[in-house]
Amino acid sequence: MTVGSPDAVLDPAAKPVGTSSIGSVASDAPAGRHVVRTVGIIVAAVALLVGSVLVAVTIGQADISVREVWTVVSDRLGLSFLQVDVIGLGGQPPSPIRADVIWEMRFPRALGAVVVGAGLAVVGAIMQTLTRNPMADPYLLGISSGASLGAVLVIVAGLGSGLFGVSAGAFAGALIAFVLVLTIGQRSGTLTPVRMILAGVAIGQLCGAVTSFVILWVADPHATQDAQFWLSGSLAASRWSSMRIAAVVLVVALLLWLWNARALNAFTFGDDAAASLGVDVNRIRWTLLIACALLTGVLVAVSGAIGFVGLLLPHAVRFLVGPDHRLVLPLSTVLGGVFLLWVDTVARTAFEPRELPVGVVTAIIGVPAFIWILRKRQVRA
Repeated sequence: MTVGSPDAVLDPAAKPVGTSSIGSVASDAPAGRHVVRTVGIIVAAVALLVGSVLVAVTIGQADISVREVWTVVSDRLGLSFLQVDVIGLGGQPPSPIRADVIWEMRFPRALGAVVVGAGLAVVGAIMQTLTRNPMADPYLLGISSGASLGAVLVIVAGLGSGLFGVSAGAFAGALIAFVLVLTIGQRSGTLTPVRMILAGVAIGQLCGAVTSFVILWVADPHATQDAQFWLSGSLAASRWSSMRIAAVVLVVALLLWLWNARALNAFTFGDDAAASLGVDVNRIRWTLLIACALLTGVLVAVSGAIGFVGLLLPHAVRFLVGPDHRLVLPLSTVLGGVFLLWVDTVARTAFEPRELPVGVVTAIIGVPAFIWILRKRQVRA
């Protein structure tokens, strides 16, 4: 077994002296030091996430302190015993109005940003591995546009109501769009990154055009206003009910992907290598990709189409911990949540009282990063 071989990726403990462990393929450092570093990064990321949520909730037109946020959240979660002066977060609870602002408006929006960012980041990591395309992302490959079209059709055409109906329409649109991209992106039965990107752009533009046509055809001001939400991306409508559903789908999908993390590691070496290691390539690929489409559909139903999160975060995570999906997936989830939380905070406060769509801010950040990745990474035609 050699460094960087499929066996090394699947079983880091079975490596000979001088080879490196998963996530540190090019490093000669002892495995123990790498494990300590990885655990430290994950613990720091989780602490950053918790701290970011507490601080982000305080930012806005109403002046709210971290102490008030902690008091309200711990009280509503039945953790009042944590309201101790020793950690400087105790004290009398805020007024009922301020408590409602925290619990009913800002906190669910912050958690919604975390869930959506986490979901988009981990979906991007899965898609980049299964398609072997470093540019893969739900937005760039047209999945988000397909999900937006499905959601708009449900709303405008009256095909369903509520989050479940919109999510079902978004999932159907995402799945159909992705199947079309996979079909068009193949050449001689093989997926090629450049063709997939071009196919994704084409399908995304087609879905956007059909969405605009549907909105103009209906000519309903209320429907147009609602549809605009899915075209630009926003977390302003985040509520506890929608956030809970999205969180449940995220957890289930993440558990499925973690269960298949060793297979995902094998996919990094190509389909033939994965098959030689006993991976049922077609079954696992389609199962995991359908889970990607399902989660993307639910997230689009909650937040609209938000691009580039799934492109940027997986690359940053792999830079920190290497290619092992047992580390990449949970860390992408945490850092994706932190990233979109702060992007949403900037979007809703930078130009108060007006609010920027989150998708606009992620595009401003993502487009230069996309160009940089395209220049640095070798992409097969």
